[in-house]
Amino acid sequence: MDSLAGRTAFITGGARGIGLAIAHSLAARGVSVAVADLDDPALERAEDALSAVTRARAYKLDVRDRQRYADVADAVEAELGPVSIVVNNAGILDSVSPARMDHSLWDYVMGVNANGVYNGVQAFVPRMIERGQGGHIVNTASAAGLFVDAGSLLYRSGFLYHASKFAVVGLSESLRVELARHGIGVSVLCPGPVATDGVDNARGLRPADAPERSATIDTILDAAQAMVRDQGVQPSVVGELVVDAIVRDRPYILTAADNAAPIRARMEALLDAVPAG
Repeated sequence: MDSLAGRTAFITGGARGIGLAIAHSLAARGVSVAVADLDDPALERAEDALSAVTRARAYKLDVRDRQRYADVADAVEAELGPVSIVVNNAGILDSVSPARMDHSLWDYVMGVNANGVYNGVQAFVPRMIERGQGGHIVNTASAAGLFVDAGSLLYRSGFLYHASKFAVVGLSESLRVELARHGIGVSVLCPGPVATDGVDNARGLRPADAPERSATIDTILDAAQAMVRDQGVQPSVVGELVVDAIVRDRPYILTAADNAAPIRARMEALLDAVPAG
């Protein structure tokens, strides 16, 4: 995209943390922004702050709710104009030990992290294709969608979380190929630690009927929240990286330099498994 000014963006998980930072970075470039989230007070604060910079609207949305998603998409385009930038950012960090695996938690984690991304694609991409004016999709996965590091509590985040984030990476890579002929770019955001309260927020949103966490999963979540608090990059940094990726049509957006070693190790293991000749 040569110019972002005058476009409209839709961002889930947009009332706080990474999503709100992306919204601010886009707003600063003249993009009208619609943010969606579940937190009413945070949505109100986000709309007030963004409206001081650009045209902005906030919508309450559970990204698992397909009918509500379609209704919100209609409302956004009626109020702010055709959406050509979609940031599927809503997600939760949760998992369960294999000894306690349960369909309800699988459905919940995959419903938010994987289906929620697909629902955003379904809501907006056909409209973008029909208009023929291009656009860009950003899907938030995680560095945990690129590798599993048995030596790191943060990157050994539980099989449910890893499965959901690997799914987002695969969806994004394949969509990028298929949407290129329509002038629609796709980037996948794979952040390492970012200084947000997302882990604690996810704990508060956990379904009441979900199985009790094991001590291991609780330890992982405690370590994750401590790491993002003490070592995480600022959300504003991620917001600028995302805008750069949209402008330059970059396929991957990573935020942590120390991800290079485990990514390289995974690639080397894959290459070593390729049969000779």
